[in-house]
Amino acid sequence: MVSILGANSASSVSYEISNSLRFNQGDSPVLSKTPSSSGNQKTMTFSFWIKRSHLSDEFYFFYSAGQDANNRDGIRFYNNSLDLIIQRNDYDYYRLLTTAKFRDVSAWYHIVIAIDTTDSTSSNRFKMYVNGSQITDFQTETYPTQNLDLYFNENSAQYIGRFFSSDSNHYDGYIAEWNFIDGSQKAPTDFGKFNDNNVWIPKKYSGSYGTNGFFLEFKQTGTSQNASGIGADTSGNDNHFAVTNLAATDVTTDTCTNNFCTLNPLSAGSDIRANGSFLEGNTELINGGTSGQSSNQRCQGTMGFTNGKWYWEAKLVSNTMTVGIIDSDVQTSGSVNFSGLNTARYDSETGNVTNSGGTVYTGSTYDNGDIIGIAVDADNGYVYFAKNGTYQNSGDPTSGSSGTGGASITLGNFILPLISDNSSGSAGRHQHNFGNPPYAVSSSNTDGKYGNFEYAPPSGYYALCTKNLAEFG
Repeated sequence: MVSILGANSASSVSYEISNSLRFNQGDSPVLSKTPSSSGNQKTMTFSFWIKRSHLSDEFYFFYSAGQDANNRDGIRFYNNSLDLIIQRNDYDYYRLLTTAKFRDVSAWYHIVIAIDTTDSTSSNRFKMYVNGSQITDFQTETYPTQNLDLYFNENSAQYIGRFFSSDSNHYDGYIAEWNFIDGSQKAPTDFGKFNDNNVWIPKKYSGSYGTNGFFLEFKQTGTSQNASGIGADTSGNDNHFAVTNLAATDVTTDTCTNNFCTLNPLSAGSDIRANGSFLEGNTELINGGTSGQSSNQRCQGTMGFTNGKWYWEAKLVSNTMTVGIIDSDVQTSGSVNFSGLNTARYDSETGNVTNSGGTVYTGSTYDNGDIIGIAVDADNGYVYFAKNGTYQNSGDPTSGSSGTGGASITLGNFILPLISDNSSGSAGRHQHNFGNPPYAVSSSNTDGKYGNFEYAPPSGYYALCTKNLAEFG
């Protein structure tokens, strides 16, 4: 069973989306294209899936185009509300800004922006849908004049992932299944449907794309503006996007049809939130100021379980790290003292593996570049730790009820991945691979179905993703 399962994280769907593209704001990532000629600037549809990472920025863009600072169009989040903004002559604003806030970092959202400025009814000129439902409640609701030409689909630069005129306001998170339809105002049912459980799931778009339309599946890993590039258009139009500050490691299998665990900034201690940084789609953490370690600052993963066998990896980039598991009912957003809590953790500085009763054994210390494997047997109540593929304390994750070399835990509550840093002398930086690594692995290993790990998961252990949780959790 999953403790935090993002909306639209369907475990079984008829149409599978295999890839997404991870945007790390600090890298200034962007996809860009200038159409050879303008398409229909009055009628068009955007459809894409997103999974957010940053929530603290005032605004950042999914898509933008424009002529100058006073004449620009964009689709963005503004203070966590979805915002379609059309600006003309510095003061003419046409805008839909939702009342609803979208702050779930574990969820995939499907967004459709359907535009037809030729419609005689003003409220039909802009339509906004999230997860199949039309948004009708807005903070700001101003529709354009009839027959207004937008900068979207003009033969000027079009950007995915940033504000059009600068390297600021970049999107941070994941994007999948981007459809752009030139010349038609489509309904969300052209791109998705509700399943038998009333969950909105994707379906393959089968209509025309129009001349400037495109379909980005993010199945390629090249950096050129062609069919082998990350920005390859697979609609048949060959409207490929140029790639800036994105790499092969940014192409992931974390999608709306198989959602992977990441770090959860909402669970982090106050010092981490104030001074730390969550990077690479919440798979990397810079722990923050040294006061955070002395104040018992922690962070959890977005997905948990009560049973099954699960595997993930953590790579120490610099300084110190402690990894393991903890009960989900422990609130890590404040200071947490581990004493007596149901937890198992492995510390880089001491090598100590500790549970609720204290130190279970002392394994090897680990340092920058080392990869720690975490194997959790939630059927028998043991956690095993490996350093660079070697299990500590002669641990055997396949030993079942004997728990050979494992640290025992109490079963019953949801169990979540735990990330912390016990050193008070330096802030740790580390990367966490739940099957969607933020770094290049030298020898790719799956769990037999999913994931991409440096070391092979033990037999019968699985990556933390919604398909596995539905089948084995």
